[in-house]
Amino acid sequence: MLDVVGALFRRPFQIKEFLIQAWFIVKVTIIPTAFVSIPFGAVIALQVGGLIQQFGAQSFTGSAAVLAVVREAGPIATALLIAGAAGSAIAADFGARKIREELDAMMVLGIDPIQRLVVPRVLATMLVAVFLNGLVTVVGVAGGYVFNVVLQGGTPGAYLASFTALAQLPDLYQGMAKALIFGFIAAIVASYKGMNAKGGPKGVGDAVNEAVVITFTLLFIVNFFISAIYLQVVPPKGM
Repeated sequence: MLDVVGALFRRPFQIKEFLIQAWFIVKVTIIPTAFVSIPFGAVIALQVGGLIQQFGAQSFTGSAAVLAVVREAGPIATALLIAGAAGSAIAADFGARKIREELDAMMVLGIDPIQRLVVPRVLATMLVAVFLNGLVTVVGVAGGYVFNVVLQGGTPGAYLASFTALAQLPDLYQGMAKALIFGFIAAIVASYKGMNAKGGPKGVGDAVNEAVVITFTLLFIVNFFISAIYLQVVPPKGM
């Protein structure tokens, strides 16, 4: 991680590699993200709506569902897809380069693999993660709206009017920051495991599996600390 941070400020920046990797990550993640975000928003709307109805506060179903999607479901869904699709692809790519000794050849030629290959992938993953988080948030909120109105008998006006009751603009900023950090972690772990793969093709497969599992674990740990700090810095909005 420190090597990547240090290499960020070295020139020349590999703009072509950055654009290629960003487009590749978009291609492998955007469709699964769109399909996953619909049930995410639907499940949250159904669960939150059913719970709130028991307390007789149906008018706040919209704000509670939006808070859940923006704060937690959006960044987590984005992180899981980034780690599972983009992270595994990055780890497999670096693992294949490692067993073919391409990385060693680059170092012999005086080319830093971290500055040349890792930095563009890390920045591309972070950028795409932020945009995917926005996609998950929009689709998740829309899915929650449809399921709340159609299945739970809610009114469209009450759902939309309650957005500002509990939600606030820093909630959106927090979700975007989470996506940015999660993308950074996923790319760093995938690159590290891939560049340290050993044992031929089997070692590459093991590196990919380890990268995904480690990333998932780190994401949930980091998510807990970010959420805890955020709630201390930005108190919940009063009704």
